[in-house]
Amino acid sequence: MTRSGRCGSWSSPFASRDLVRGALRLSAPRLVGGRAFWIEGRPSEGGRQVVMCGDLAEDGSGLLRLAEASPDGVNVRSRVHEYGGGEYTVGRDRLFFVDDADGRIHACRFGGSARPISPPGARYADLLLSPDERWLVAVEERPREGSEPENRLIAIALRAYEGPGGVEAVGPPRVVASGHDFYASPVFAPDGGRLAFLAWDHPEMPWLGTFLETRSWSLDGPRDAVMRVAGGRRESLFQPRFSPRGELFVVSDRSGWWNLARVGASELEPVHALAGELGRAQWVFGQSTWDFLEDDAGEHGERRALVSVARDGRDVLGVLDLADGGFEAIDGDFVSVQGVDVERGLAVLLGGSASRASGVHLLRPGRTAPVCLRESAASDVSADAISVAEARPIASVAGRTTHAFFYPPCNPDWRPTAGERPPLLVKSHGGPTARASAAFDPRIQFWTSRGFAVADVDYGGSTGYGRAYRDLLEGAWGVVDVEDCVAVARALAGEGLVDGDRLAISGGSAGGYTTLCALTFHEAFAAGASHYGIGDLEALARDTHKFESRYTDWLVGPLPEAHARYVERSPIHHVDRLACPVIFFQGLEDRVVPPSQAEAMVAALARRGLPHAYVPFAGEQHGFRRAENIRTALEGELYFYGRLFGFEAPRPEAVRVVGVDV
Repeated sequence: MTRSGRCGSWSSPFASRDLVRGALRLSAPRLVGGRAFWIEGRPSEGGRQVVMCGDLAEDGSGLLRLAEASPDGVNVRSRVHEYGGGEYTVGRDRLFFVDDADGRIHACRFGGSARPISPPGARYADLLLSPDERWLVAVEERPREGSEPENRLIAIALRAYEGPGGVEAVGPPRVVASGHDFYASPVFAPDGGRLAFLAWDHPEMPWLGTFLETRSWSLDGPRDAVMRVAGGRRESLFQPRFSPRGELFVVSDRSGWWNLARVGASELEPVHALAGELGRAQWVFGQSTWDFLEDDAGEHGERRALVSVARDGRDVLGVLDLADGGFEAIDGDFVSVQGVDVERGLAVLLGGSASRASGVHLLRPGRTAPVCLRESAASDVSADAISVAEARPIASVAGRTTHAFFYPPCNPDWRPTAGERPPLLVKSHGGPTARASAAFDPRIQFWTSRGFAVADVDYGGSTGYGRAYRDLLEGAWGVVDVEDCVAVARALAGEGLVDGDRLAISGGSAGGYTTLCALTFHEAFAAGASHYGIGDLEALARDTHKFESRYTDWLVGPLPEAHARYVERSPIHHVDRLACPVIFFQGLEDRVVPPSQAEAMVAALARRGLPHAYVPFAGEQHGFRRAENIRTALEGELYFYGRLFGFEAPRPEAVRVVGVDV
């Protein structure tokens, strides 16, 4: 029987303990030698990341055996750019990976003990083996006294070794490329004769302007000089790959969309013209949205590619004809697709649907349906308890249209009390150059199953809608993103879908900044939650790490010329305008947004006597990886809103609300 109850207080099939118990953070799927590999992060083990190896049935129908390829107890994680990625690569019978304990590259036979092959003192990412496995290429980030770290591309010569690891380094690393501020995405030609990679310089970010460069290679390693073959400061390139015959392709946004192009003798040659995006914002290394699609005989790899195209905030998996630019979507229910990798007609990828959590999937495009090898979160919740995203284009300021996914409350056992409209939680994603996803997310269902409506906003500046939409945020961070979140909340309230007096906004990192700006400079929201968010833009520009140290030049303006604008848009300088409660969650080892940011805002709220709560997490960095902290953040935010919006919710032990008497 359906019961009525105050929205927010409904009993839910999505308990916080279930969201982290057995939940996995899946990334970096690969196919090597008929085996599938991927990384899984385990909140139940403090966020430890493990490389998994699955032996596959010959017909591609699924797994025969699954085991850990990385050594027991090791956390496979890179800290380059603080966000990492590209933490491992696989040879014929060996695994190469970055050990979080020392930041060095290690080698091991699958599941065996490991041996370090890089010197101490530096951090590594984007690992890549040469086709003959004589060389390991990687991005290196080396600290420098009194200056920002130096990033460069290095190569380690390898030889067989009878002891642990099965391989050892021959001499110190060789420098392959240096001089740019950043490097990423190294890839070898099939014959091993060329290496291609991306590079960019301050103040650009990789989604603003990058260069594609190459260097010749021999058995003895890099030779001749580095050559620039494409790109520029206002052209973003993404994921270069060599075709089986050695032609170089890369994703470029020259047309206004991240589309695939062939690297010609003198310029890029567009392969197709889709109003969709193959590129992604390169916050982490090792991303992949496309690969050449060979059949079992190794044919057709020059003519077709398996691609994931972002259209209107959703990913579409399909086959791209490289000769005529034709695109044919593959039938299926994926709305999120990443990590595309192909080996002899068999493909592996990370895919999520509107009703199933993301997982590692295996398929033969055009021949077999996807088979799930590993789910990020198992769920036995019935379909009628899942709120499915509704794409909502919404009119915003100055005639522009913003985009959001709207999730209405959904619980077959409950309905609102008579006359009650649900509270709304607006989610502002991080980045800010990132995007929301329509894929099933148990953290969103946590809210909708309890009686909240949720709006996940792709504000101006988000990726997936073309370069012009991405560029809306140039010089306008703290304005466009905030206006769009406010517009979405007010539009949904105006339609009568939510309670206009119970609007909340929540975000992490850059989304936390958008949240704090919305609460400080507008009067639309009654409460909010900042997860490791930014309150002081100048402090961010001064204290953050190298990768983002000049990002605010584009988002706000260069310092010191734009000093007044930084003050104008920093909530910490306008706390007298903040008149609603806020809860803060912060990792105490965060180097991207240091704890001082949250602590300064909390102190300002305390001086004003405003209701607030501060929940610091020891041992956490930028984003929470430990199960107990993920639970506390979810339950603490719910409890906080319950105190303000008039519904009952249990209080986590770590949460103490100051100044609330309701």
